[in-house]
Amino acid sequence: MGKIQDDVTGEKEEVSVMEYLRKQVPDWDDEVKCTARFKAFSGQRTDWEPLYVFWRDLILNVARHLHIFIIRPSQVHVWFDRGGLVPLCLGQVLLEMYAAGELLRTVGVADTAGGWVPQIFWRVVNLGGLLRPSTQENPAEDYYIIPVLLKEKALQVVQVLSESHWTAFCVITWRKFQEISGGLKEAHAVLNHLCEHGKAKHLVINKKDLIEGVKVSLSARALSGTTSLDLDVLHLIWTVEKLEHQLNVIDQRWKRSRASALASLELGNKQVALKCAREMKLASLSREKCTALLNRVEEVLAVIADAEASKEVAEAIRIGTQAIKENGINYDEVELCLQELNECIESQKQIEEILGCSNAAGAEIEDEDIEEELKELEMNFAEVPTQTSTGVDAVVAGTQETADALSESLSKLHLTHHARKDLEVEDAEESMGAMSKDGNREAVLS
Repeated sequence: MGKIQDDVTGEKEEVSVMEYLRKQVPDWDDEVKCTARFKAFSGQRTDWEPLYVFWRDLILNVARHLHIFIIRPSQVHVWFDRGGLVPLCLGQVLLEMYAAGELLRTVGVADTAGGWVPQIFWRVVNLGGLLRPSTQENPAEDYYIIPVLLKEKALQVVQVLSESHWTAFCVITWRKFQEISGGLKEAHAVLNHLCEHGKAKHLVINKKDLIEGVKVSLSARALSGTTSLDLDVLHLIWTVEKLEHQLNVIDQRWKRSRASALASLELGNKQVALKCAREMKLASLSREKCTALLNRVEEVLAVIADAEASKEVAEAIRIGTQAIKENGINYDEVELCLQELNECIESQKQIEEILGCSNAAGAEIEDEDIEEELKELEMNFAEVPTQTSTGVDAVVAGTQETADALSESLSKLHLTHHARKDLEVEDAEESMGAMSKDGNREAVLS
């Protein structure tokens, strides 16, 4: 069953890689370019350096596309298989990448579960380059780690843990860490990377059962070390996971007993049905006991988590108080600044509300309302008192300049005799009309 599942996974991966290659390399199906790319390296390094860079970048991109950071040489050959035609330079590409430090062998990963002695030994060997083979060695059928993608995976694991924990660090079981990392080899590689950067510690409890776990830093600070409380928390978390697994087993047993009881009743076999009902009752009692114990353990873990959070809050308050004292800041000044900040925020909110109301009201205004508003403005303008003398003089001067300019323009025009006569007649009529209007006003006033 496992082999069939692996085959199906491999087929899906092959199809996904082929689709990605056609998008990443537009001329992937070009026979001429494919033949040039699939040939082996020959000549000096300067001759095949561009081809090496092409395959190196393509390997890294495909691994990132598949969300993996551990690869095998045979797996890489399957990625670029074109109907049985495989790049002849892939083996040399992997060796060059390994010699340049862009690949690491899993046999060279420190065994963090073995204690600090193997880790120190591996670091000394790795710094000295004693286990790094030459580029002339044939690539072994082993797993390779891509350090760049390993770093990205480690950051992803820390991010996942940060989403479910509120403290500066967390303790989880090795099974949970392996599940988040994506597998056993992946978990060892991620743990080794985090331990090298001081972001994780491997925990082991040798009691009745061997319990393994990991303490991971979720902040920028490195872990100072492990305490007895960390081991106690690991034991409690391991107990919770074991109880949850036991509850799942009990639920499955209860479902099977219920199905058997129903089948026996349909067949008329009451004895078997009673036996199945008794098993269901025992399973229910076991579930109640297991649930009660699980709740008690979770309550203890919640108390510990609250204590850790309170400790961090107290530490933050202490650091803040110390910083205020060192900078000579008075508490009254801090309170005043906060109060002014709140007032500014409230003022901004009020302005935004007023602007929002004006915009909403403006959307409902009609043309008739605008005309009425304009008439009111004209009436108000007629009632406004006269301007100051300075303003009047300025207006008169501007008017005189306009009149002079208009007269000059008219004088330049060559008007005919009839046109002048018409203009004189019009001026006379306007003058008579104005005099009649004034006479009517005087009559009304008298």
